[in-house]
Amino acid sequence: MRAVMCRDLGEPESLLVEQIDTPFCSPNQVRVHIWASGLNYVDALFVQGKYQIRPQLPFIPGSEIAGEITELGEQVQGFSVGDRVFASIGLGGFADEVVLSPSQIIPIPDRLSFAQAATMTQSYATAWYSLTQRTLVHPEEWVVVLGAAGGVGLAMIDVARAHGAKVIAVASTSEKLRLCIERGAHGVIDSSTEDVKTRIRELAEGRADVVVDPVGGPLAEQALRALGDNGRYLVIGFASGVIPLLPANQILLRNRQVIGVDWGAWAMANPAENAALLGEVIAAVEDGSITPVEPRSYPLAEASTALRDLLERRITGKACLSS
Repeated sequence: MRAVMCRDLGEPESLLVEQIDTPFCSPNQVRVHIWASGLNYVDALFVQGKYQIRPQLPFIPGSEIAGEITELGEQVQGFSVGDRVFASIGLGGFADEVVLSPSQIIPIPDRLSFAQAATMTQSYATAWYSLTQRTLVHPEEWVVVLGAAGGVGLAMIDVARAHGAKVIAVASTSEKLRLCIERGAHGVIDSSTEDVKTRIRELAEGRADVVVDPVGGPLAEQALRALGDNGRYLVIGFASGVIPLLPANQILLRNRQVIGVDWGAWAMANPAENAALLGEVIAAVEDGSITPVEPRSYPLAEASTALRDLLERRITGKACLSS
């Protein structure tokens, strides 16, 4: 089978597509042909050696997959050859196939393509965890999403709208803002030309209730200052590469809160609770409350290019590798 191999930590351009032995499928496992593998920042961080966990070299990057069961171990029940399934697997996703435990795989809802399923879990689980557990978003609240045209940002728009909130999307190009409008944002702000704090207050009737920040960088303080009484600022990540220094006096004023969100660590520590959360996400997909975006697709052989485009923020929305 083909697999994208990381043999030395470094830039994505060092990755190699190789032919390797097909993994053995034991009696209590399933073999899945991978039709799509999700691309995420964490995949690039693994390759660069910048993630807090460093896997033993060599390894196959890729944490999200969707595909079709092609082989069942004789002890496996509840699945059939040909079933469409998706999974979060940590590593090993940038390949033609993978062998997994049945507990790792989830049936793909009929409404989703392989590519949508392969790029849904991290973004939508993060959004659902953020807006239903780290804080609870109420109908008619104003939710500001920074980096709104990225994978997490688009999921936040979708989940916030599903809970009745009004969404302001902040992004840096007209193309990205058009996508946010198509995905249901009630208002948009061009961070490259507009004063973000002022425009948030104008669009949100004087104050925002929630800010979702997966970007960090210089927009953080502006967005914090736009929060009203009891406003909540959710720290998701630092895609800009810059960790902001938030002024403590602005947190104190108006009883604002700054809330950290680390879905991945919580999911690993609380597998049963995470399974329930994913069940809620899937139910929302099935009833049409949320609809993951169709991602941009790259061939498996172009994994290096895809990760570089991701790091350079040249991808609007989500992206995947396809085989």
